[in-house]
Amino acid sequence: MTSEASANLEYHIRPIRQADNLAVAGIIRQVMTEFGAVGCGFSISDAEVDAMFEAYPAPAAAFFVVEREGVVLGCGGVAPLQGGEAGTCELRKMYFLPELRGTGMGNRLLRIILAAARAAGYSLCYLETLEGMDKARKLYTQHGFAPINHALGSTGHTSCNRFMTLAL
Repeated sequence: MTSEASANLEYHIRPIRQADNLAVAGIIRQVMTEFGAVGCGFSISDAEVDAMFEAYPAPAAAFFVVEREGVVLGCGGVAPLQGGEAGTCELRKMYFLPELRGTGMGNRLLRIILAAARAAGYSLCYLETLEGMDKARKLYTQHGFAPINHALGSTGHTSCNRFMTLAL
């Protein structure tokens, strides 16, 4: 068994619970601060950050956490693209604490999120990110996302400078 495979056995991906809200908000704030994504125009300022469980109601949305031994270390989800065309969803708030990065869990979580988007009937997945989040953009590219030159919808994330889409 490879070290990545054995490491994956220690982690679990599951739908978010209301009790996860505080941990998820902490992860979002820590990672966004690490990458300088603070202030107006970044998703760190979104009202949903403190209530992620409530902000992702099924069946149109799904949000997941990655945990190890009961400790939430990462998260990510999908929801309709605000101000976007029908059939378009947005990959939202996929963030990992440093200790979770490089474990292969990004691939696993992204596959689960995209499966949830397809099951909800979306035909296009959109995401916004930053120039400095190179490893994340590499992951998205490996899953078929392609860069586009402009933002879609009206997310309010005017400080994001990289945009990608994936036909589902």
